[in-house]
Amino acid sequence: MDRTLKALSLILSYPSRELQAAMPDIGGVLAADSRLTAAARRELRPLVEELSGGDLYDLEERYVALFDRSRTLSLNLFEHVHGESRDRGTAMVSLLETYRDGGFELSTTELPDHLPVLLEFLATRPAEEAREILADAAHILEALSARLERRESAYGAVFAALLQLAGVEADKEAVAELLEQPDDDPNDLEALDAVWEESEIRFSPDPNAGCPQVRDMLSRMDEPINPAPGVAAE
Repeated sequence: MDRTLKALSLILSYPSRELQAAMPDIGGVLAADSRLTAAARRELRPLVEELSGGDLYDLEERYVALFDRSRTLSLNLFEHVHGESRDRGTAMVSLLETYRDGGFELSTTELPDHLPVLLEFLATRPAEEAREILADAAHILEALSARLERRESAYGAVFAALLQLAGVEADKEAVAELLEQPDDDPNDLEALDAVWEESEIRFSPDPNAGCPQVRDMLSRMDEPINPAPGVAAE
C-alpha cells in the first residue's frame, strides 16, 4: 500500500469530521515521504493545517466552490480532455475495466475518473504502474495546479506533489491548451445547473464491494499511519 497516494486521495476528498481527525496522521505520512522534495512537503503543510483546524462549514464551502462549481477545476479527469463527448464514456468504461482487473470494484457515487477514487486505486498498485498512470495525467495535474495557484488555494500543493510522484514533466503544449479555457465563475449557479443537466453520466457499480467512501478509507489506513521518528513511509 502506497500510504502517500492514499493520504493525497483523502486530502482531495470532501471535508468531514473523520477527515479532520485523521489529518495529523495524514500529515505525518506526507512529511515522511522522501520521494517528495523538502519544498513540496513544506508547501503541503498549510493545507494539512487548514483541514486539521479549520471550521468544517468553511472547509466544505471552499471545497464546493473550487471543485464542484468550477468545471475547469473538476476532479473528474476525463472531463478536461474529453468534455462530454462519447469518448469520455468509452474512457470511463476502460477505466472501470482497469479497476476490476485489479480486483477493485467501484462502489461510490463518484465517477470512475474522480481523482480521489483513482488515487485510492493507485495506492494498491505496483509503484511503476502507479507512476505510469500519473504520468499519463501529468498535463491535467499541472493545469489544475496552475489554476489553483492563481486562486491562491492551498490545494495546489497536492497537485504539485502528484507531479513529483509521476516523475515526468508535463507536455507544455497540452498544458497550455488546457489553460486556454477561461476560468468558471463559481457563483454563476445557473450556468452550473446547465452543465450538470448536460453532463450527467450514470454507471451501475457493484454496491457490495470495492472502493470505499472517506470513512471506510480512514478505517483502513495502516497502523500506525504516523511512522516512528526516523522511519520513512513505505
